[in-house]
Parts: sequence; C-alpha cells; structure tokens
Amino acid sequence: MTHQEDTDVTSVLKAAQDNLWLHFTRHSAHEGGEVPTIVRGEGAYIYDIHGKRYLDGLAGLFVVQAGHGRSELAEAAAKQAQELAFFPLWSYAHPKAAELAARLASLTPGDLNRVFFTTGGGEAVESAWKLAKQYFKAVGKPLKHKVISRQIAYHGTPQGALSITGIPAFKAPFEPLVPGSIRVPNTNYYRAEEISGVAGMTPEQYGRWAADRVAQAIEMEGPETVAAVFVEPVQNAGGCFPPPPGYFQRLREICDEYDVLLVSDEVICAYGRLGTMFGAQKFDYVPDIITCAKGLTSGYSPIGAMIAQERLFEPFRSGTEMFAHGYTFGGHPVSAAVALANLDIFERENLLGHVTENEPVFRATLEKLLDLPIVGDVRGAGYFYGIELVKDKATKETFNEEESERLLRGFLSKALYDAGLYCRADDRGDPVIQLAPPLIAGPREFDEIESILRSVLTEAGKRL
Repeated sequence: MTHQEDTDVTSVLKAAQDNLWLHFTRHSAHEGGEVPTIVRGEGAYIYDIHGKRYLDGLAGLFVVQAGHGRSELAEAAAKQAQELAFFPLWSYAHPKAAELAARLASLTPGDLNRVFFTTGGGEAVESAWKLAKQYFKAVGKPLKHKVISRQIAYHGTPQGALSITGIPAFKAPFEPLVPGSIRVPNTNYYRAEEISGVAGMTPEQYGRWAADRVAQAIEMEGPETVAAVFVEPVQNAGGCFPPPPGYFQRLREICDEYDVLLVSDEVICAYGRLGTMFGAQKFDYVPDIITCAKGLTSGYSPIGAMIAQERLFEPFRSGTEMFAHGYTFGGHPVSAAVALANLDIFERENLLGHVTENEPVFRATLEKLLDLPIVGDVRGAGYFYGIELVKDKATKETFNEEESERLLRGFLSKALYDAGLYCRADDRGDPVIQLAPPLIAGPREFDEIESILRSVLTEAGKRL
C-alpha cells in the first residue's frame, strides 16, 4: 500500500468513527477500534478497506439478488441519469416508471395491477396502511382503520410501519406510536407448543390454529374496525418462520369473510428470494396488496413499491377523490431504469430457476449443522434461512438475556465476520443466525457458509 493509499484509509476510517451515524448500531462496540468498512463487491463476495474478502451471506441486507459488481446495472443508471436524472410522479409520468409499473403488473399474482412507487420498504408499508384507511372511508366503511400483524414481525421504521412491527424493544423509545395495531401469534412451528399451549400439533394443525387467531382478533376488535392484516410470506424477525401448509389459504378465507385487506409484506421475500418473483406465488395465495423493495434493483439504486389490486384503485379512478400521499424520489427515473435492467438479468440468467433448483441443496447443507449441540432448528425457504441456537437441544431451552448478549454480541457476530462470513446473528425473539446469500450463489458458496458456521458454532458451544 502506498503512503497516499494508507492516508486515504486512515481518513475514511476516522470519518466513519467521528461523523457517520450508523443504523441499528451500538456505537460502543466500535469504541477504541474501527468501524468495519466495505469498499468493493464482486459476485457473492465483498471486500473490506484492508482488502480482506468475505462471503456475503446476507446479500447486503436481503438485497443484492443478482450479485455485486454487475456493470450492466451501473451502465443502466448512468445512461438514464444523462437522459432524465429526475422527475417526480406528482401528476406527471416518465417512461421508465410507466414501463416498470407495467412489467411488475405482468408478474404479480391475480390482478395486482396498480403500482405506487416509494423509495424503500418502510415507505411501502406506510403507503399500504394509508391506502387501506382511505379506501374504506371512500367505500362507506370509515371505522375500518386497525391493522393486525404477528408477534416479533418487523415491518419498518416509519411511525406507522413501526406501529405494525411486533418487536416491543424497537418501539419503546418512540412511543406513543400510531394507534390501532393488534398482534397475533406467528408461525414458528419449532415453538408451536410454547406459543399455542397445545402439544403434538402437526404443521397443518398449527397453521390452522395460528390463522384462526387472526379471525379471533378481528372478532375481538370488531370487524367493522379492522382494515388490514400485514404478513410476510416467510417472517424475517425471529429467524425465518415459513407458513405451515394451508396457513395462507385459511388467512385468505378469513380476510374475505370479514372484508379485511390481506397485505403481503414482501420487502424481503419478493424478487427471487424464495425462488418465485413474489412470495405469495411460493405459497399459492393472492393478496390485496404487496409491499416490496430491496431486491427489485438488487440494491444498485433505492426503490420500493406498493402494488394494489385493481378494485382498490376504483375510488380514485374518477371524480375528485385523490390519494394524498407521495414521495419526492418515489419511482425515481434512475432507480426505475436499474430495476428494469435487473429484471432483464433475472430472465436472461433464470435466477428464479437457479434458486428453485438449489433450494434443496442449500437446506441440506445447512441441516448438516444439526449435529452440533448448539443448533436447535434450521428453517426457511428459497435462499432465506434461519438457524436457531439453543442451550439444551432436548428441551429446546433458549438462552437468557445475559447469555444471549454474551453469545451473539460478545462472540458470534465478530467471530463469523473474522472468519470471512458476513451474516446476521440476531435475537429479536430467540437467538438465530440468518442467511440470505445473493441468488447467484450455489453449492460452492453453501459449503463455505457451512464450514465457517461449523467452526465458529463449535467454538461458541465450548465457550458456553
């Protein structure tokens, strides 16, 4: 490294330490050290400021579907920026937003044909709740405003989306939040008995039980007051809870019965993460609204979307009714151009087929870790898995708060990173390691993930 390069590294690390306010980060963890700084990506790998290579086991943040370093996506952005760098969608259209909306409408299940662009997932969730409220006012049901979501579910950080989020610790610093959000049990079958109080349920029985809790909540609140149910196809927070068979079919019946909108929050699960373009297609249901973001551009430029069924647009089609909501950068021309180029890659390289073909291999590779005493459960779908860590495998006993702190933040997060794997060790709920590599990854990367996890988790077991 030259003196100039050494100086540049030093100044960047100093700026990161002194001026950058990191997201969801305990800054005390970097006190007296340095902030890990990533400078480059290539395929399924990222490189830090010192040149060390890491396997990107989280696709950035469930985002970089097509992998790092795709020059065609950078070129699509540059070309669009030269032609039309910016124009808002406030009463005007521009070609790339219109083209992207039509393309997404052609890919969605059912008649989800109306695309309202945002700049990210939290904004898409916020938009969906606002639309639900206004839609029911417009059709003569003004009391319908409440939303139901699941325990430990994460739906975003804006005030409305945070209200829908089911993680108390994330909400407490910002309360009071938007009223009208109700929580129901999630689909964590590994802890079905603990959640339901009923022993020996099959996955199908637990799915029915969990879905019926939504109907029960609607009855308790009053059907005339409930506007929407927000659910992820595979719930992220808590560590990848897939739906038991029949869960979404029953949920669809319940929503139809009570005239409640079913919102499929697919900020993570859309765009190939589960091997289908939309997560709803993986589990064979048609929601009323899809919220999405992240993988739509593979992260090369920010964009999100709320995609609504045609009937929800009807009150706004004629007359003076207006959805008085929007974002300056929603449907940004550069982001829309990148999204179109990204979807071209999906088609050209058959990324959906690649994930579907390799899903059993990824699962089987991770399930090898079940021979470790500390690994209680491996669950997920597509390229989206959680590994739950336990203190006692036989009883499924989890770690207490102090042990979890010591295990996850005191050891695992840094040890995995030092071993060359970027992923997430998380305890929103029970302690888990989350994995979601870029969709271009395959058996070679799976083996590398398993090898690093085996080494680090073996050491973690010894320390405990």
